[in-house]
Amino acid sequence: MIPTLIRAFEANAAIAAYKIVKFSDVAASSKVAPATTNADPFVGVTGSLATASGDMADVLLTGIALVTLGGTVTAGAMLTADASGNAIVAVPTAAVFMSVIGRALAPGVAGDVIEVLLENSAFYRGT
Repeated sequence: MIPTLIRAFEANAAIAAYKIVKFSDVAASSKVAPATTNADPFVGVTGSLATASGDMADVLLTGIALVTLGGTVTAGAMLTADASGNAIVAVPTAAVFMSVIGRALAPGVAGDVIEVLLENSAFYRGT
């Protein structure tokens, strides 16, 4: 990992290490929870420690982070989240916007932990 910005957020749910997280209630708080869809408002990726609900979670916002994969990816692929907060390939669909956490810096398969260059403000739209 080569983090350049880490911030602590209160966890609104239990969060495992190396998961993509989202704001759990964007209108009422800045608490985070594991991402559950590719359209969630991603915040970043959790660090190497699991976090219990109510505890503070270290979230990497920029830099190179480690993330758990939910499927097969190739190096250079843009990544989004699956239902468990794991990274999967962002596959563009016509007229559909999705959140992208960043770019895979290595290939891997489900369950692997790989480096990702965080670009979590990006949205992907298919043509």
